[in-house]
Amino acid sequence: MKLKQLEGLLGGLQQFPQPKEELEQYPTGPHIASRMLFTAENSFEDVSNKVVADFGCGCGTLGVAAALLGAEHVLSIDIDPESLEIASVNAEELELDIDFIRSNVLELGWRGPIVDTVIMNPPFGTRKKGADMDFLSVALKVASQAVYSLHKTSTRDHVKRTALRSFNASSAEVICELRFDVPKMYKFHKKKEVDIAVDLWRFVPASHQRST
Repeated sequence: MKLKQLEGLLGGLQQFPQPKEELEQYPTGPHIASRMLFTAENSFEDVSNKVVADFGCGCGTLGVAAALLGAEHVLSIDIDPESLEIASVNAEELELDIDFIRSNVLELGWRGPIVDTVIMNPPFGTRKKGADMDFLSVALKVASQAVYSLHKTSTRDHVKRTALRSFNASSAEVICELRFDVPKMYKFHKKKEVDIAVDLWRFVPASHQRST
């Protein structure tokens, strides 16, 4: 599938009608989501014929993209039942078979690497400090091949240091810098729209290094 076609399909997905501030729910736009998954597949072969988990899936955009690119199995996880309902409708409309799991990512209880690839746009940690790194910690324990994640560019040094030293990743690489368009969605937003620089990271878990 071509990048433009993927972006077009993702652009037709339903998004949060009433996003929840406490969960830092921001939709992953089709521009970023398509490039994230297209890169994961075409540069690293981390999607097709792989078991892929979408952490904090929201309305399902990243998981849908993975399914469209030929993932063998997609597990989309979110704590919010309303988001999962929308994500399920999005998958049905594109006739995609995705498993939706209602759970706090931090309380999944998965033991060891049980998926190939984790994809996620975690909470940036602006409301709950360190939320993005909590997600990353779990992702690196359950992925056998790679973790793709979006983090604010301003936290780049901290993300790299923590992933390599504290979470035992064997590599942590910024693949590209993207612009995350955040519309005025919550009361604490002062501006009509804000453009945030975000890094698309690819992390390789220590377990993958041991097995190769």
